[in-house]
Amino acid sequence: MINRLEAIEKKYNELKEELTKPEVLNDFNKLRELSKEESELKETVEVYEKYKKVKDNLLQAKEMENDPELKEIAAAEIESLTQEETELYKQLEILLVPKDKDDGKNVIMEIRGAAGGDEANIFAGDLFRMYSYYAEKNNWKIEIIHSIEGTSGGYSQIEFMIKGEGVYSKLKYESGSHRVQRVPVTETQGRVHTSTSTVLVMPEVETADIEVKESDIKMDVYHSSGAGGQSVNTSNSAVRLTHIPTGVVVTCQTERSQLKNRDRAMNLLKIKINDQMRQKEEEKLGQARKSKIGTGDRSEKIRTYNYPQNRVTDHRINFSIMSLDRVMDGELDPIIEALQTEDLKLKLAGESFE
Repeated sequence: MINRLEAIEKKYNELKEELTKPEVLNDFNKLRELSKEESELKETVEVYEKYKKVKDNLLQAKEMENDPELKEIAAAEIESLTQEETELYKQLEILLVPKDKDDGKNVIMEIRGAAGGDEANIFAGDLFRMYSYYAEKNNWKIEIIHSIEGTSGGYSQIEFMIKGEGVYSKLKYESGSHRVQRVPVTETQGRVHTSTSTVLVMPEVETADIEVKESDIKMDVYHSSGAGGQSVNTSNSAVRLTHIPTGVVVTCQTERSQLKNRDRAMNLLKIKINDQMRQKEEEKLGQARKSKIGTGDRSEKIRTYNYPQNRVTDHRINFSIMSLDRVMDGELDPIIEALQTEDLKLKLAGESFE
């Protein structure tokens, strides 16, 4: 670890020197690129310098122990510095864990009602509201791309973008099947039902770098519809794109212009194709994972929302919290922080549950 830290410190100092050169200062793109690289290394270098200083002070304190008059003072100093050294070492371990390059990105989320009919769609709507409240608490912005309302409420499908700082770093653990246990509003006998909705989270990508042939795309247009089934306008502005080679289908109806809807749908199509390609690449590298979205079967659950017991359980880490009401109001941080902590532990051990 020390060798890696020495290499990082050397690179950081080289970058600082580069950033003072006139040819770099006069090249905006180069300046931005090097400044970003320097910024990413800064915290690690600062903690490492602090760590080295503490180790030096610890050596001096141990030398003081040999002096009878200073022995007592030295012992107290050694205890304090040893604790600080341990804490800084742990901090450095965390800082050296490879960063997810997508953590700072916006996300595209898709929620679908799965097993359970109308109740699954209603729950999909509840999940959308939960993520909307959570976005609001984090000062993130939500843009709905496409939605199909359920006949009894909620959504059979809703796709939306969340924009803001570090969105993917917090929401990347949400992909999977979410199970709800409660008495549905459609239930007349008062029985508890189990239903599921699926969530898919994809990081936004630079779509200009993803090539999609126009000849591989089938486009359909139709009337847009708004909340409550009301028509947004009378023209055929909503767009559905189908990528024939992969079978990926996307729809956009949020803009009044068919051209704008097509542009947004094309970006979404590229993001979905990229996510599919990334999964295949991971499998080739021997890092096979189950599809993030799963099939929506009850057995493929990542989390259960139990209304009678006011409990939310994340099954991946055996974590439960007895405040479902607050979670549904957007207080997701306790769950997300528990997932982040466990993921960090696994990464330090060379694993990951993503």
